[in-house]
Amino acid sequence: METNYLALLIAAFSSLFIGLIWYHPKVMGTIWMKESGMTDEKMKSRNIFGILFMALIYAYLMSFMIQFMVIHQYGVVGAIGGDPSIALPSYFAFMNDYGSTFRTFQHGMIHGFLSGLFLAMPIIGVNALFERKSFKYTLVNGGYWIISFIVMGGIICSMK
Repeated sequence: METNYLALLIAAFSSLFIGLIWYHPKVMGTIWMKESGMTDEKMKSRNIFGILFMALIYAYLMSFMIQFMVIHQYGVVGAIGGDPSIALPSYFAFMNDYGSTFRTFQHGMIHGFLSGLFLAMPIIGVNALFERKSFKYTLVNGGYWIISFIVMGGIICSMK
């Protein structure tokens, strides 16, 4: 099974686009700034292009892992050791019959939601606890990643 690097890149860019909307002052940006202790001065003191570039790199790394959560066929590839060239004919018959089963945007959204809720949100929550951030901070940032994972999962799962 081939990795669709274009789908991963589009998914990574989608998280930046969602962030531009989510963290806008008229959506969650004002709450996030208050809860995180961010100020306008701090926002302007950094290289925004460097931050966006690194955010894209991190989002790409996340999209790489999300593909294994949203595309079930990777489990079949894993079951044969990851190398289809050594697989038995039953592998090819299975992939021929079921190779695109559950490869829809909606299915990817479901797994993206579950990944965001049960993976991203708890990670942010644990960090927030030790950073002495509020639960509102966890909800704002966790909500962003849940929505991002939903969209990323949908994109990755549907682009064959």
